[in-house]
Amino acid sequence: MARRRKPPAAGRQSARSGFQDPAVWRDGFLAYLEAECGMSHNTILAYRRDLQKFLDWNRQHLRRPVHEIDVPAMTAFLDHLQQQGLAPGTIGRNLVTVRMFFRYLMLEGVVAESAVDLIASPRLWKRLPRVLSPDTVNQLLQAPQPSIDRYARRDRALLAVMYATGCRVSEVTGLRLSDVNLEEHYARCTGKGNKQRLVSLNPVAVDAIRRYLTHERPALVAHSAPDEDRLFVSRSGRPLQREAVWELIRRYAQRVGCGNDVSPHTLRHSFATHLLAGGADIRALQEMLGHASIRTTQIYTHVDHSRLKSVHEKCHPRG
Repeated sequence: MARRRKPPAAGRQSARSGFQDPAVWRDGFLAYLEAECGMSHNTILAYRRDLQKFLDWNRQHLRRPVHEIDVPAMTAFLDHLQQQGLAPGTIGRNLVTVRMFFRYLMLEGVVAESAVDLIASPRLWKRLPRVLSPDTVNQLLQAPQPSIDRYARRDRALLAVMYATGCRVSEVTGLRLSDVNLEEHYARCTGKGNKQRLVSLNPVAVDAIRRYLTHERPALVAHSAPDEDRLFVSRSGRPLQREAVWELIRRYAQRVGCGNDVSPHTLRHSFATHLLAGGADIRALQEMLGHASIRTTQIYTHVDHSRLKSVHEKCHPRG
């Protein structure tokens, strides 16, 4: 296990004496998340944003050293977030970030106890993910058209891979050429915590990738990035960014009439729900999705009402 990197003594004294240099503890905390918690780059960026929001608020409103942050102070911070109109889920995420930050400070001996642990997370309604029907998914996968879309083959391959594997958008954009085995119909993706897993590629995805690799990708990387090894690249030949994937999915969803709220995660939710509807085991689904906990996967059992109804009718004595 990697050793935790402690901030220099000067920074530690600064933190105890007045919170004048929060960057010292912030950077040490982020290094701790990477080295000891194994969090992904995108997750660490989210923690950084949320923590900076708390540090800025403290500097502007309280100006307290960390060892003087108490329950009323944390309550005031949560009230501030609520007044900004943030959703309960966003407020809860900010609270988790600050809670982990103070637990890190306890490990470093900066504070003896954490007042944040006494604050309960805001109650959340369980929101079921939106799921597209199989017919709608098929329309979405066929939405990119070579006659009107400049990178239709790339976009078709991207959409096909996302639905075939259920991968997160960061996992798909992170795929390298060496990660994909078209002969054996699988890909190796890297998920949260840099954990790798193998995912299956169906014939539709394999065919779409082959067409993209043959007809589009060579021209995209030819001039600016001939050595680029990412599977999906932009028009400049550089790795396709997550934000670009969100935009192209939204554009194609609008084209086929899916609405404005379709995202990369919608394809992931649809993948999982359709597998359960086909009789997939939830433990197998957990492995396919890369979930660390089965509890995360169980949300899809609440979505798949049609399968539960058919199981009841088939198995119950009076079904």
